[in-house]
Amino acid sequence: MVQISTNDLKNGTVLDLDGQLWTVTWFQHHKPGKGNTVVRSKLKHVLTGKVVDRTFNSDTKVESASVDRREMQYLYHDGAAYVFMDTATFDQLPVPDAVVGDGKDYLLENQMVTVATHEGNPLYVEMPASVELEITYTEPGLQGDRSSAGTKPATLETGKQIQVPLFIEAGTRVKVRTEDGAYLGRV
Repeated sequence: MVQISTNDLKNGTVLDLDGQLWTVTWFQHHKPGKGNTVVRSKLKHVLTGKVVDRTFNSDTKVESASVDRREMQYLYHDGAAYVFMDTATFDQLPVPDAVVGDGKDYLLENQMVTVATHEGNPLYVEMPASVELEITYTEPGLQGDRSSAGTKPATLETGKQIQVPLFIEAGTRVKVRTEDGAYLGRV
């Protein structure tokens, strides 16, 4: 662990506060009319995603945690964990289901993602902003409905169900936003 001054905070810095890891998502140096300068910040819990506001006195020392972010290739799911491979060293890293979370709905074999680790323990899997997946099942759209702006459920090749326009048919490749599962268009 490295101690840094709160004056040196930057977006993306990972802090170890009371044994928990927090990422700085926003910060501002503030000089009130009276008193000492403070650093206001928004911190996001690395594991839970909870966001909190925290104010530090300026020049306070805090623990900085080293987080290793690597581009890795998804290989397979072994029933208990998703296995990723570092393409540079060919080391394999099993990542528990809970750490992958909703990202599993967009993972295909051989897909590249960013895996963050701290002291060898996986913290989170960062998916690309959007992925291209194939529709495996959807009800056929009605001929008269093609001009309307309605949607229907469709199942992706990963098993995730999303809403797509009525004209989309099974076998179509679509672009999907990983943040919320929104349909972005045909590929």
